[in-house]
Amino acid sequence: MRAVHLLAVSAGILGAVPALANEDVLKRSANPAEQVLQTLDYANTRYSKLDQINTGNVNKLQVAWTFSTGVLRGHEGSPLVVGDVMYVHTPFPNIVYALDLNQDGKILWKYEPKQDPNVIPVMCCDTVNRGLAYADGAIFLHQADTTIVSLDAKTGKVNWSVQNGDPKIGETNTATVMPVKDKLIVGIAGAEYGIRGHITAYDLKTGKQAWRAYNLGPDAEMKIDPEKTTELGKPVGKDSSLKSWEGDQWKTGGASTWGWYSYDPKLNLVYYGTGNPSTWNPKQRPGDNKWSMTIFARDADTGVAKWVYQMTPHDEWDYDGINEMILTDQKIGDKERPLLTHFDRNGFGYTLDRATGELLVAEKYDPAVNWATKVDQDKSSKTYGRPLVVAKYSTDQNGEDTNSKGICPAALGSKDQQPAAYSPKTNLFYVPTNHVCMDYEPFRVSYTPGQPYVGATLSMYPAPNSHGGMGNFIAWDNVAGKIKWSVPEQFSVWSGALATAGDVVFYGTLEGYLKAVDAKSGKELYKFKTPSGIIGNVMTYQHKGKQQIAVLSGVGGWAGIGLAAGLTDPNAGLGAVGGYAALSSYTNLGGQLTVFTLPN
Repeated sequence: MRAVHLLAVSAGILGAVPALANEDVLKRSANPAEQVLQTLDYANTRYSKLDQINTGNVNKLQVAWTFSTGVLRGHEGSPLVVGDVMYVHTPFPNIVYALDLNQDGKILWKYEPKQDPNVIPVMCCDTVNRGLAYADGAIFLHQADTTIVSLDAKTGKVNWSVQNGDPKIGETNTATVMPVKDKLIVGIAGAEYGIRGHITAYDLKTGKQAWRAYNLGPDAEMKIDPEKTTELGKPVGKDSSLKSWEGDQWKTGGASTWGWYSYDPKLNLVYYGTGNPSTWNPKQRPGDNKWSMTIFARDADTGVAKWVYQMTPHDEWDYDGINEMILTDQKIGDKERPLLTHFDRNGFGYTLDRATGELLVAEKYDPAVNWATKVDQDKSSKTYGRPLVVAKYSTDQNGEDTNSKGICPAALGSKDQQPAAYSPKTNLFYVPTNHVCMDYEPFRVSYTPGQPYVGATLSMYPAPNSHGGMGNFIAWDNVAGKIKWSVPEQFSVWSGALATAGDVVFYGTLEGYLKAVDAKSGKELYKFKTPSGIIGNVMTYQHKGKQQIAVLSGVGGWAGIGLAAGLTDPNAGLGAVGGYAALSSYTNLGGQLTVFTLPN
């Protein structure tokens, strides 16, 4: 048996370093009755210690109550629960509701920001928002227009607000935030508009900027130390980013940060991934385009990068690297190591040592992946750590105005932002995946601030020679780098997973089903059809001694953009509209929270 414990809820970890993290967040995230972070804990495990709902009784779940959000676009993220109050967010206009759990969701207060609707067409792939965070009596929201607000959790009154970006040049937000110590960690979206990605820390109490680190550009602005910041154990060297771009292309190079954050209190490191380089036409940006498509480990206090690892140098397929980093301590061989597991859009599941950035495992977590044969794991090789690209599927080698066909995965990846979960009881990761391939034709494009800077036409379709569907829900062994079991789905699984101590794993489907499966075997134990497709993340909490399951439904996101935005051109939505055209036969728009419970 491999010895495993969850970083964020381990009593040993908490006891050892109480001063190195936000104590309120640590205390509340260790209490399974509540949820104060979208990731459940700093380690991003999405694992709940609640076990009242288990494999023996989950089939008896019934709807306890529902709540309409009043918004029709895609609903990502999940509610929070603090004490007897549930906090629910919506897509644009990013309404926040505080609901009284003692009265089946009575509205205690409502925050409705007044945002310029001109931000909507600037948002790449639907007007989604991945949710709120709680710390020290405040609810934190990062709005679509990049305004960050701190709300009094009891009254909804605005404590402070600050502008994090400029929608006029394409900067927007779809991501959640993470409170760490006395700071709030936030990112930025907009690589499809040629922005320059960054991550920023704001003071939790005042909103004053503490530090900002860019993902591209000069070392000082990136907070990279040429001698001390490492990649695969070696110093990155001076001007590591600048040397990998032609001229000043890094200034419009993308590498946005619209995904998830995790934090190790013991190492005091924040982890996140960066997005695609701009444009999508690789011929226009020679070089490795560092540090797009990269895992960063940064010091929480200063923002200085300790290590980086670029997964897809010179990205030719829009394989954003923003997916979550899940932190566990596990034995590899006879040695327990601090691990980071990441399921990248490019179709490879990576396991690294999160203290040093050493690459330990990189294997395909969808058998359809074909753009690269493997990631070179030979430390003596000149291509160590790099994917070995198949020429047939290289949009760069095939050239501009050439349609490269049959590339797997599609640009939305073998997994997009929908977060995986981890159970220490099985030592397995539960991963919602896309089983989708594409044709990709790059073309020349010029940069204009605030205008799309894409430069490629895409079409998407189910992976051929397979089960015919567009998704799988899998269990993954991150040390062996192997799929343990796989459940086929008709459409991509665009919902975040939840693993529980009851040995039940929950996820939602684009048709609108909440599903529960056995953590050990993947056997379906329960399903319920909600009013709209589920792209939200399943969560659980306990109220008055009873465990509840809750999920937001409301179809949309990149996969559901055709429905959400009323698009019909098959190439619209960056190729997703045609790929998911059949979805309209199974579900419709509608934002709703559904809460499930066991009968009395």
